[in-house]
Amino acid sequence: MEILALVKRVPATDSKIKVAGDGKSIDPQGIEFVLNPYDEFAVEQALKTKEALGGTVTVLTVGGPESQKELRTCLAMGADKAVLMKHEGPELDAHALATVLAAKIEELHPDLVFCGRQAVDTDDAQVGQRLAALLGWSCLSDAGTFELSDGSWTGTRDIEGGKESVKGSLPAVITCNKGLNEPRYPNLKGIMMAKKKPLEECEVQGAENKETLVALTPPPARPEPAILGEGPEAVAVLMDKLKNEAKVL
Repeated sequence: MEILALVKRVPATDSKIKVAGDGKSIDPQGIEFVLNPYDEFAVEQALKTKEALGGTVTVLTVGGPESQKELRTCLAMGADKAVLMKHEGPELDAHALATVLAAKIEELHPDLVFCGRQAVDTDDAQVGQRLAALLGWSCLSDAGTFELSDGSWTGTRDIEGGKESVKGSLPAVITCNKGLNEPRYPNLKGIMMAKKKPLEECEVQGAENKETLVALTPPPARPEPAILGEGPEAVAVLMDKLKNEAKVL
Protein backbone atom coordinates (compact mmCIF):
# COMPACT_ATOMS: atom_id res chain seq x y z
CA MET A 1 0.00 0.00 0.00
CA GLU A 2 1.27 3.44 -0.95
CA ILE A 3 0.50 5.98 1.77
CA LEU A 4 1.06 9.74 1.51
CA ALA A 5 1.18 12.27 4.35
CA LEU A 6 0.93 15.97 3.55
CA VAL A 7 2.78 18.30 5.91
CA LYS A 8 3.56 21.99 6.29
CA ARG A 9 6.22 24.15 7.96
CA VAL A 10 4.55 26.70 10.27
CA PRO A 11 5.56 29.12 13.03
CA ALA A 12 5.48 27.55 16.49
CA THR A 13 2.21 28.40 18.23
CA ASP A 14 4.01 30.18 21.07
CA SER A 15 5.84 32.51 18.68
CA LYS A 16 5.44 36.25 19.01
CA ILE A 17 4.26 37.22 15.54
CA LYS A 18 5.18 40.55 13.96
CA VAL A 19 3.97 41.87 10.60
CA ALA A 20 6.79 42.38 8.10
CA GLY A 21 7.50 45.69 6.39
CA ASP A 22 5.41 44.81 3.33
CA GLY A 23 2.31 44.57 5.51
CA LYS A 24 1.35 41.26 3.89
CA SER A 25 3.60 38.69 5.55
CA ILE A 26 5.06 37.87 8.94
CA ASP A 27 8.55 38.84 9.98
CA PRO A 28 10.45 35.53 10.32
CA GLN A 29 13.19 37.09 12.45
CA GLY A 30 13.43 35.22 15.75
CA ILE A 31 10.54 32.84 14.98
CA GLU A 32 10.92 29.09 15.44
CA PHE A 33 9.36 27.08 12.61
CA VAL A 34 8.06 23.58 13.25
CA LEU A 35 6.01 20.78 11.71
CA ASN A 36 2.33 21.78 11.76
CA PRO A 37 0.91 20.11 14.92
CA TYR A 38 -2.14 18.66 13.13
CA ASP A 39 0.18 17.17 10.49
CA GLU A 40 1.95 15.23 13.24
CA PHE A 41 -1.28 13.25 13.68
CA ALA A 42 -1.36 12.65 9.91
CA VAL A 43 2.20 11.32 9.84
CA GLU A 44 1.58 9.11 12.86
CA GLN A 45 -1.58 7.66 11.31
CA ALA A 46 0.28 6.98 8.08
CA LEU A 47 3.00 5.13 10.01
CA LYS A 48 0.45 3.15 12.05
CA THR A 49 -1.33 2.12 8.83
CA LYS A 50 1.96 1.00 7.30
CA GLU A 51 2.84 -1.00 10.42
CA ALA A 52 -0.54 -2.73 10.36
CA LEU A 53 -0.89 -3.42 6.63
CA GLY A 54 2.57 -2.93 5.11
CA GLY A 55 3.58 -0.59 2.31
CA THR A 56 5.55 2.65 2.19
CA VAL A 57 4.98 6.13 3.61
CA THR A 58 5.91 9.24 1.64
CA VAL A 59 5.73 12.72 3.14
CA LEU A 60 5.08 15.68 0.85
CA THR A 61 5.25 19.42 1.39
CA VAL A 62 5.12 22.62 -0.64
CA GLY A 63 7.59 25.28 0.48
CA GLY A 64 11.07 26.69 0.34
CA PRO A 65 14.39 24.85 0.83
CA GLU A 66 14.11 25.37 4.60
CA SER A 67 11.16 22.94 4.64
CA GLN A 68 13.68 20.10 4.37
CA LYS A 69 14.02 20.29 8.16
CA GLU A 70 10.39 19.32 8.73
CA LEU A 71 10.60 16.60 6.08
CA ARG A 72 13.67 15.13 7.80
CA THR A 73 11.72 15.14 11.06
CA CYS A 74 9.03 13.02 9.40
CA LEU A 75 11.68 10.69 7.96
CA ALA A 76 13.15 10.33 11.46
CA MET A 77 9.70 9.39 12.76
CA GLY A 78 9.68 6.47 10.30
CA ALA A 79 8.55 7.70 6.87
CA ASP A 80 10.35 6.04 3.96
CA LYS A 81 10.84 8.97 1.59
CA ALA A 82 10.01 12.64 1.18
CA VAL A 83 9.08 15.04 -1.61
CA LEU A 84 9.64 18.81 -1.52
CA MET A 85 7.67 20.79 -4.07
CA LYS A 86 9.69 23.99 -4.13
CA HIS A 87 7.76 27.24 -4.02
CA GLU A 88 8.93 30.64 -2.86
CA GLY A 89 7.04 33.89 -2.91
CA PRO A 90 3.44 34.62 -1.91
CA GLU A 91 1.82 31.74 -0.05
CA LEU A 92 -0.52 29.61 -2.10
CA ASP A 93 -4.20 29.83 -1.19
CA ALA A 94 -6.27 26.69 -0.56
CA HIS A 95 -7.37 26.42 -4.19
CA ALA A 96 -3.88 26.73 -5.67
CA LEU A 97 -2.34 24.44 -3.07
CA ALA A 98 -4.94 21.72 -3.58
CA THR A 99 -4.50 22.01 -7.36
CA VAL A 100 -0.72 21.51 -7.37
CA LEU A 101 -0.98 18.75 -4.75
CA ALA A 102 -3.63 16.92 -6.79
CA ALA A 103 -1.38 16.96 -9.86
CA LYS A 104 1.53 15.49 -7.87
CA ILE A 105 -0.69 12.90 -6.19
CA GLU A 106 -1.91 11.69 -9.57
CA GLU A 107 1.75 11.20 -10.46
CA LEU A 108 2.58 9.34 -7.23
CA HIS A 109 -0.54 7.10 -7.26
CA PRO A 110 -1.00 6.64 -3.48
CA ASP A 111 -3.88 4.57 -2.12
CA LEU A 112 -4.41 6.80 0.91
CA VAL A 113 -3.60 10.41 1.77
CA PHE A 114 -3.43 11.75 5.33
CA CYS A 115 -3.17 15.43 6.22
CA GLY A 116 -3.86 17.64 9.21
CA ARG A 117 -7.36 19.11 9.56
CA GLN A 118 -5.83 22.59 9.24
CA ALA A 119 -2.57 24.49 9.34
CA VAL A 120 -2.18 26.57 12.50
CA ASP A 121 -0.94 29.62 10.56
CA THR A 122 -3.70 30.12 7.97
CA ASP A 123 -6.47 28.08 9.70
CA ASP A 124 -8.23 27.49 6.36
CA ALA A 125 -9.16 23.83 7.02
CA GLN A 126 -9.95 23.51 3.30
CA VAL A 127 -7.06 21.79 1.52
CA GLY A 128 -7.90 18.17 2.33
CA GLN A 129 -11.53 18.48 1.25
CA ARG A 130 -10.63 20.43 -1.91
CA LEU A 131 -8.02 17.81 -2.72
CA ALA A 132 -10.51 14.95 -2.40
CA ALA A 133 -12.97 16.82 -4.65
CA LEU A 134 -10.33 17.43 -7.34
CA LEU A 135 -9.23 13.78 -7.26
CA GLY A 136 -12.76 12.40 -7.04
CA TRP A 137 -11.82 10.39 -3.93
CA SER A 138 -13.75 9.65 -0.76
CA CYS A 139 -12.96 11.87 2.21
CA LEU A 140 -13.18 11.83 6.00
CA SER A 141 -12.59 15.25 7.52
CA ASP A 142 -11.68 15.96 11.16
CA ALA A 143 -11.07 12.27 11.83
CA GLY A 144 -11.15 11.37 15.52
CA THR A 145 -10.92 7.62 14.84
CA PHE A 146 -9.93 5.72 11.71
CA GLU A 147 -9.83 2.04 10.77
CA LEU A 148 -8.92 0.42 7.47
CA SER A 149 -9.78 -3.09 6.32
CA ASP A 150 -10.08 -4.83 2.93
CA GLY A 151 -9.98 -1.66 0.86
CA SER A 152 -12.62 0.19 2.87
CA TRP A 153 -12.41 2.51 5.83
CA THR A 154 -14.55 3.61 8.76
CA GLY A 155 -14.08 6.59 11.02
CA THR A 156 -15.74 9.05 13.35
CA ARG A 157 -15.64 12.77 13.91
CA ASP A 158 -17.01 15.01 16.62
CA ILE A 159 -20.14 17.01 15.89
CA GLU A 160 -22.18 19.22 18.19
CA GLY A 161 -23.72 16.98 20.82
CA GLY A 162 -22.23 13.70 19.65
CA LYS A 163 -20.15 11.79 17.12
CA GLU A 164 -20.74 11.10 13.43
CA SER A 165 -19.72 7.74 11.92
CA VAL A 166 -18.57 7.66 8.30
CA LYS A 167 -17.42 4.89 5.98
CA GLY A 168 -15.97 4.81 2.48
CA SER A 169 -13.65 3.07 0.05
CA LEU A 170 -10.12 3.64 -1.19
CA PRO A 171 -8.56 5.79 -2.51
CA ALA A 172 -9.32 8.37 0.16
CA VAL A 173 -8.17 11.61 1.76
CA ILE A 174 -8.29 11.68 5.57
CA THR A 175 -7.88 14.96 7.48
CA CYS A 176 -6.67 14.24 11.00
CA ASN A 177 -7.85 15.90 14.20
CA LYS A 178 -6.35 16.05 17.66
CA GLY A 179 -7.00 12.85 19.60
CA LEU A 180 -6.75 10.52 16.61
CA ASN A 181 -3.44 9.21 17.95
CA GLU A 182 -0.36 10.14 19.96
CA PRO A 183 2.49 11.16 17.62
CA ARG A 184 5.78 9.42 18.29
CA TYR A 185 9.07 11.19 18.91
CA PRO A 186 12.00 10.51 16.57
CA ASN A 187 14.66 8.41 18.32
CA LEU A 188 18.40 8.62 17.73
CA LYS A 189 18.38 5.70 15.31
CA GLY A 190 15.58 7.29 13.31
CA ILE A 191 17.38 10.63 13.19
CA MET A 192 20.54 9.00 11.86
CA MET A 193 18.62 6.93 9.28
CA ALA A 194 16.70 9.99 8.11
CA LYS A 195 19.91 11.50 6.72
CA LYS A 196 20.18 8.64 4.22
CA LYS A 197 16.53 8.40 3.14
CA PRO A 198 15.58 9.83 -0.28
CA LEU A 199 14.29 13.38 -0.48
CA GLU A 200 13.06 14.33 -3.96
CA GLU A 201 12.77 17.95 -5.03
CA CYS A 202 10.66 19.36 -7.85
CA GLU A 203 9.29 22.75 -8.84
CA VAL A 204 5.69 23.81 -8.36
CA GLN A 205 4.04 24.27 -11.73
CA GLY A 206 0.87 26.11 -12.68
CA ALA A 207 -0.01 27.53 -9.26
CA GLU A 208 -2.62 30.28 -9.53
CA ASN A 209 -4.13 31.91 -6.47
CA LYS A 210 -7.82 32.81 -6.50
CA GLU A 211 -7.46 35.00 -3.41
CA THR A 212 -5.39 38.13 -2.89
CA LEU A 213 -3.96 38.93 0.51
CA VAL A 214 -4.61 42.62 1.05
CA ALA A 215 -3.02 43.17 4.47
CA LEU A 216 -2.04 41.58 7.74
CA THR A 217 -3.09 43.57 10.79
CA PRO A 218 -2.03 42.71 14.33
CA PRO A 219 -4.77 42.65 16.97
CA PRO A 220 -5.24 45.87 18.93
CA ALA A 221 -3.12 46.23 22.03
CA ARG A 222 -4.82 45.27 25.27
CA PRO A 223 -5.65 48.23 27.50
CA GLU A 224 -3.59 48.67 30.62
CA PRO A 225 -5.23 47.10 33.69
CA ALA A 226 -6.98 49.52 36.04
CA ILE A 227 -6.84 49.31 39.82
CA LEU A 228 -10.35 49.99 41.05
CA GLY A 229 -9.49 50.27 44.71
CA GLU A 230 -8.65 48.12 47.67
CA GLY A 231 -10.68 46.04 50.07
CA PRO A 232 -14.48 45.74 50.19
CA GLU A 233 -14.92 49.24 48.76
CA ALA A 234 -13.58 48.04 45.39
CA VAL A 235 -16.33 45.43 45.04
CA ALA A 236 -19.09 47.96 44.37
CA VAL A 237 -16.95 49.71 41.74
CA LEU A 238 -16.13 46.39 40.07
CA MET A 239 -19.79 45.32 39.99
CA ASP A 240 -20.80 48.66 38.48
CA LYS A 241 -18.22 48.35 35.67
CA LEU A 242 -19.15 44.74 34.93
CA LYS A 243 -22.81 45.75 34.68
CA ASN A 244 -22.66 49.10 32.91
CA GLU A 245 -19.40 49.00 30.91
CA ALA A 246 -18.60 45.37 30.17
CA LYS A 247 -22.32 44.47 30.28
CA VAL A 248 -21.63 40.91 31.37
CA LEU A 249 -24.05 41.01 34.30
